[in-house]
Amino acid sequence: MRIEAGWFTMGSDDGPENERPVHQVWVDAFELAPCQVTNSEYGEFLRDSGHPPPTSWNDPAFNDPRQPVVAVSWFDAVRYCEWLSGVTGRDFRLPTEAEWERAARGGVEGARYPWGDDPPESRPGYATRWLAGTEPVGLGAPNAFGLHDLCENVHEWCSDWYAAGYAASPERNPRGPESGTRRVSRGGSWRHRVKVSRCAARSSLPPEFRYADYGFRIAQNASSTCATSFPVA
Repeated sequence: MRIEAGWFTMGSDDGPENERPVHQVWVDAFELAPCQVTNSEYGEFLRDSGHPPPTSWNDPAFNDPRQPVVAVSWFDAVRYCEWLSGVTGRDFRLPTEAEWERAARGGVEGARYPWGDDPPESRPGYATRWLAGTEPVGLGAPNAFGLHDLCENVHEWCSDWYAAGYAASPERNPRGPESGTRRVSRGGSWRHRVKVSRCAARSSLPPEFRYADYGFRIAQNASSTCATSFPVA
C-alpha cells in the first residue's frame, strides 16, 4: 500500500524513555505490504534459494501457510528482500522505524493504537486470541492506510540499528544510527501478556537472534511508476 509523503508526530510522552522526545518527522512516500510475510511467501524463497528454513518451520503451531513466518533473524529477513528484489526486478527492503510508525498511525495524530485509544482488551475476542501462537494474517480490519496486523501478531524487524531515544534523530527520513548491536523491531507479540503494542512502542534484538514471535513485512520506495500491490507466492 502506498503511504504518501508527509509529517507525523513520532514517539510518546507517556511511554518508556526510549520513545522520547516526541518530535515531528518527515517521511518520503513509500510502499508497505498490507500484511506480514507469510509462510507461503517465505516457502517460495526457501525453495528457490536453498536458504535454510526457520526452526519453527515444521511446528504445527506456526506452519499454517497463512500464518506469518517466524523465527527469522534480521539477516534472514534482509536475504528474503534481496531474493524478492532479484526475482521481481523491484527494490524491496525492510521499512525504517519511522516509516513503520507512520504506517501504524494511519494518518491519525496522537492515537495510542491503530484504531484509536481504546485498550486492546476492549477488542472483540481479545481474551481468546493468540493463546498458543500466531494468527493467519489479515483477519482483522485494516487501518486507515489499508494495513493489517500492525502492532499485533509478531514483532516486525525494521532496517534501523537501535538507539535508546530520539535525541540525535534527524527530522527528515531518519534511518537510525550508523552502527550498533541491536536492530529495531516494532509491533506486538502473541507471546506477551499484553499482546498488542502501542504505535509508538519500540523493541530491539541482536540481528542474529531468531525467536518464534519475530517476523517482518516488506517495503519499497515509492515512485510514479511503482506498482501498488505486493507479490504473493
